[in-house]
Amino acid sequence: MIKRFLLRARRFFHTHEHSWNNADLELQQRLQNPLYLEQFGYKVYSQNDEDGIIEEIFNRIGITNKTFIEFGVQNGLESNGHFLLHKGWRGLWIEGSKKYCEKIQKIFKGPLKQKQLTLANSFITAENINEIIGKNFATPQIDLLSIDIDGNDYHVWKAIKCVSPRVVVIEYNALFPPKHEWIMPYNASHVWDKSDNMGASLKSLETLAETLGYQLVGTNLNGTNAFFVKKELTGDLFILPATSEKLYNPARYNVVYRSRFASNTYIGPALP
Repeated sequence: MIKRFLLRARRFFHTHEHSWNNADLELQQRLQNPLYLEQFGYKVYSQNDEDGIIEEIFNRIGITNKTFIEFGVQNGLESNGHFLLHKGWRGLWIEGSKKYCEKIQKIFKGPLKQKQLTLANSFITAENINEIIGKNFATPQIDLLSIDIDGNDYHVWKAIKCVSPRVVVIEYNALFPPKHEWIMPYNASHVWDKSDNMGASLKSLETLAETLGYQLVGTNLNGTNAFFVKKELTGDLFILPATSEKLYNPARYNVVYRSRFASNTYIGPALP
């Protein structure tokens, strides 16, 4: 499996005229160590390889009530919760765009009708996130929290008190090297302008996670998302020391994950 993944990574880099650098050579070494998560990544419906990494994390720590909360999902098709719905999880999506919420209501009408999925059309701030979750999801202990709002991610995660996720997936700003601390100043009305003024560096998220009782366990191949697990669950299941220096992946945004078939609807789980 490791060799197959390495060949796939090489193919990505060569296809996109990527020159091998120190980070890529380090990646080759990581792929020989099964505690690193990159080799387990794959895409079903996630934006990148998050589906596979999320599955591997729960293979190691176990699943409890199969619940998730995710915000910043757009139309929901390319999200971390989509594949989890296929696997029988239930969850809450929070999306600020009315247009996208109308699409979710059409595409995911089955899970919504069955109460497997709850949808909240709300623009998220650090001040309102606990109220939004509290009104729409009554389960305080959840397995997964996924945060991707292209801006105040750090501040919103820090503000959440109403739920206790076992695993957190959050976007980091891979522009900054692993030792550098940087946090976007909080602006409740911030909307991403497609610039590098968004989120926080991996080191800053690592520091925040420490105060919240979480351990950094990995990042995905193209340097988009970081994965954190409650400290009491990690044991010797993940790489130590659990630092940004050890687990950072640089921005490889030219590594694009594509499914063979385009997803334009929710096809549901396999029949029993």
